[in-house]
This record gives sequence, C-alpha cells and structure tokens, in this order.
Amino acid sequence: MRVDFSNWGHFVLAFSMIPKNYQHVLAFLFAIHEINKDNTLLPNTTLGSVVADDFFSAWRACKATLDLLFRSQGNVLNYSCEKGARLLAVIGALTSPSSIQMANVLSTYKVPQLSYGSFDPVLSDQTQFPFFFRMIPNEEPQYDGIVELLKYFGWNWIGLLLSSDGTGEAFLRTLRPRLLQNNICVSVTEFLPMVITHISNETIDTLLGLLFSALLLHPLNLHFFLRNVRFNNSAGDEIFFNENGDLEFGYDVNNLVTFPNRSFRRVRVGWIDPHSPDGKTFTMNGVRSSCRLCGELPARLQQDCPAGEANADRCEKCYEDRYPNKGQDYCLLKRVSYLSYREPLGATLGCCAFSLSGLTILVMGVFLHSRHTPLVKANNWNLTCVLLSSLFLGFLCPFLFIGWPGKISCLLRQTTFGIIFTVAVSCILAKTITVVLAFMATKPGSRARMWVGNRLGVSLVVLGSLIQSGICIVWLATSPPFPEFDMKSQMDQIIVQCNEGSDRMFYLVLGYMVLLAITSFILAFFARRLPDSFNEAKLLTFSMLVFCSVWVSFVPTYLSTKGKYMVAVEIFSILASNLGLLGCIFFPKCYIIILRPDLNTREQLVRKK
Repeated sequence: MRVDFSNWGHFVLAFSMIPKNYQHVLAFLFAIHEINKDNTLLPNTTLGSVVADDFFSAWRACKATLDLLFRSQGNVLNYSCEKGARLLAVIGALTSPSSIQMANVLSTYKVPQLSYGSFDPVLSDQTQFPFFFRMIPNEEPQYDGIVELLKYFGWNWIGLLLSSDGTGEAFLRTLRPRLLQNNICVSVTEFLPMVITHISNETIDTLLGLLFSALLLHPLNLHFFLRNVRFNNSAGDEIFFNENGDLEFGYDVNNLVTFPNRSFRRVRVGWIDPHSPDGKTFTMNGVRSSCRLCGELPARLQQDCPAGEANADRCEKCYEDRYPNKGQDYCLLKRVSYLSYREPLGATLGCCAFSLSGLTILVMGVFLHSRHTPLVKANNWNLTCVLLSSLFLGFLCPFLFIGWPGKISCLLRQTTFGIIFTVAVSCILAKTITVVLAFMATKPGSRARMWVGNRLGVSLVVLGSLIQSGICIVWLATSPPFPEFDMKSQMDQIIVQCNEGSDRMFYLVLGYMVLLAITSFILAFFARRLPDSFNEAKLLTFSMLVFCSVWVSFVPTYLSTKGKYMVAVEIFSILASNLGLLGCIFFPKCYIIILRPDLNTREQLVRKK
C-alpha cells in the first residue's frame, strides 16, 4: 500500500494478516482510507498502515510484532534514530495464541492492541495484558445463550463440532459444566480443522467509530481514549469497553435458510442481551419446536392465533421461512417459488421460445436462398437481415427469464430485451419511412430522391438503438436490477425474483419502445394505400397493430400478477409480439416465394392498381 505522509503526522496502524482472509485487510484499509479522505477528522495528519502475516503461528506473530516495533535495522531498543512513522496501535491477531504472543511484547512498549477474533479468557486479565482490547463481544453470554437455546427447543442429547486449536478446547472446557448442570448430555465431541472467523459488519463499524473518534494520536493517549470511549454505532448499539477490555455486546441467534442453488439467507430469530433492562437476557421470536417421541405434534390450545402465527403452547410468530398450518398448531416450511424449466409452465414457454427461434432461422434461410428474386430485392435487403436477426434474438430472450434468478440474469434480462426489441422496431420504422420516401421520389422534381437508399435506414436503426442503450446504461449505473427473496407476498411461498431496481427506468425502456412502434404504425397506416409496388406498408401496419396491442395489454396484466406468473406474462408478451412481427411481415412473403413463385416477378411487383 502506498501512503503519502504529510507534515509531522506520521503514524502507522499495524494489521496481522490471515491467509485466505483478505477481506480482513480490505476492511482495515477501507477504515484508513475513510479517515484520511476526511480533512475534518485528523487535520495535517495522515494515517498509514503496515500489513504483516503470522501464518497462524505464535512465534511468527512475535517476530512480526518485533519487526513492527523496530522497523529500522540497527536501531537500539527504545531509541529511534530516524524520522518518520511511529507505531500508533496494532490490530490483530485472529487466533488467541498469536494474540497472546503479540500482547506480551506490545504491553511492554505500551502500544494498544485491538483483536477481532481472540476468545481466550486469559486475555481479559488486565494485570497481565493492560493494553489489550477485544473487538468482539465477551463470550460468557454466548455459553449461557447456547444452553438457553438448547433448553428452548428441548434438546438434551447433542454432539459438538469444535476447532482443533486451543480455542475449541477452551470452548469445550467452559461449556461442558453448564451443559451438565442443565441435564444436557454430550454424546459426540469431534475436533475439526480450525475454522476461520470472519469480521462482522458490526466489528468493522465499531473499528471505524473508534478510529474516527481518536484525535489524540499517541499510543498512551489512544490507550486512555479506548478505556473511556462510549458511543453508538450505525446500528444503534452502544459501544464501550468494560474493565477487562472487552466489548459489552450481545449476540444474535440466526437461522440460515438454504435454497436449491446452495445459497442461503441469514434470518435473525432471537438475541442474547446480557444488559437487558428487564433481566431477560435470552429472547426468541419464533415458534417453539422440540423433539418428541413417535413424531407427536404439540397440543393446540383452544384459542385462535393471528395470521402468520402458530400455537404450540402459546401463540408465536413463525420464522420468515415458515408459515402456520391450517390448524395453526405448528409451522410449515415455505416452498421456494420461481419459474423453472422443471415445471410445465416454464417448460412450455421454453419449448415455444426454442421452436419460434428455429422458425425464424427457417425464414432467414428462405430469404437468403431467394435474395436475388424481385420480391426480396424490393424490400431493402440490409434492413430485412437486421430485422430477422433481432427477431431471432428476441425469441431467445425468454431463456434469460426462466430458471433461478441470478445476479447476471437479473442485470441482463430487461436491458437485453429492451435493446433487441428496439432494434426490431427501429428496423420497421426505417422500412416504413423508406416506403414513403420511395413513393415520393417517383414524383418529378422531388427532393426525396436524395434520401432514398440504405444509408437512411441504417442511420435510423443505429440512432434508435443508441438512445435505448443510453437509457439502459443509466439504469444499470444508477439503480440496477438485483435478485431478491420475497417472503411476504405469499403466505406459503418464498418468491425468488428479480427486483427491477427502478420501476421508473423499466417503464421508460418499455415506453420508448412502444413510442417507436406507435410512430411506425401511424406512418404505415397513412402509407397503406400507396401503389402495389410499395405494398409492404400494409404488412407493416398489421405488424405494428399486433405489437402495440400486446404491450398495451401487458402493463395491467403484469401489475396484477405476482412471482413466477408475472415472469410468465412478460415471456408470453415477448413471444406474442415477436411472432406478430414475424408472421405479419414475413409469412406472406414466404408464401409467395415458396408456393406462388409466379407472383415473384418484376411484372407483378410493378403492376399498378
């Protein structure tokens, strides 16, 4: 990391790096960057950083700590022979053994140390480690919370999976007596390779708050400040260290709701507050569930529960991922709902999209084979190729809507559909204007001849597409679509869907496309009575009539549906409008090319009414 030290304010915060946990370093550097870019926090002072890796080794942690303290080779202990940065504080390490080794060295030189993952109770001994501060909650309430959680669900026969380092052994040593006191038996104890703890958002927020507030930049001043700090973070929690240098925090009880694609959603179902004013340190907001013999269901009381709540031995609200059964005596797991290829609706729409795209390829083949015939030549070959290509891609658009809504598919589905259909409608608008200009050019002395040709049609298509692309870019830059889990719209379902980010931008994309279609329809309608040599205007009129009818009826239908049926409505509109363009414009021409070649002559095309 490159640091620009300014004036006299040269300070370094050291950080102990963890392999494969670079997000810890990024969070730390982000905190430093936020402080340095605000001139009102530390005027004339720039914070720097030094990142060191201890490889989960206590002796490496000790060596790295000494290197941080004496960065200039040849300096005598307790003397600094160079001007420059001085050590302000150290953040780390993650494991308790490394933190203890670092604390032994740093306490000698009165350098504050803030650890974000060390649970060993010995570090709370302020006589031995007076400059050690723990950025995680005191773990004592955690043990009581685990016991309360097991008692809440009636689980008295459990197994424990523990990390193989000293942290796991300390955890078992502290928890086992509490379990035995509450008649909870441990049947299996398995030690696994060490699990790396991640930095929570609360820890990052707390770290930012502490550094933002520490204006007296000297290790002893910072130490005094940390001893007396007290503020509220962005979540509204009060942050302060107790007499043992531990954060006075509680714990959340989270339920991980898993989905078919192996992703999960973290749902808060309870909490542990050691400083609750009513003395109730353990709270759960879900229904009671316990293991019973022979699958016996909990007995229901004679009272009815409000909507969304179930009644085992009292009415309680179900978790977000569950809903009450008809009898409201227990909660059922909600099923995940999205438009899938495995269900008839999704499979049918997918087959239709695939079949119609194949039909478009056949039409393209017919026109390519007959490209030298008078009928194909008379209808602007370049615009015809672009229009058929856009129709082919339009029939493939539904494949972005069917299946699990991922981040990429949510970003692409509406913007891709909008741009492709704009190209198609722009081609029709260009064809319509070409028909009108071509008729006007036949009049003696008309200036319309200078506009007749491929250049005008291509320019209209490019311009119309660029405007729509600009709208889509603004949409993605300001409020892009994203996948979300809707747990409230349906009582018994979790709807996995794409949130459009900005409904206004979605309807702007759709409105611009419809505006082009209406303009094309009006021009084609007035040009429908031109001589037969330019009779493509009639086909364009019918195609735009079908297109506009589909999308005008789409809006109210789309707004009145939810979940996968909303997606199905849009897919149907895409296929119907695309088929309307393909059928009205190209099917009559294919009929003449294949079944009535006698009409595909120059004499027939130039025949007047």
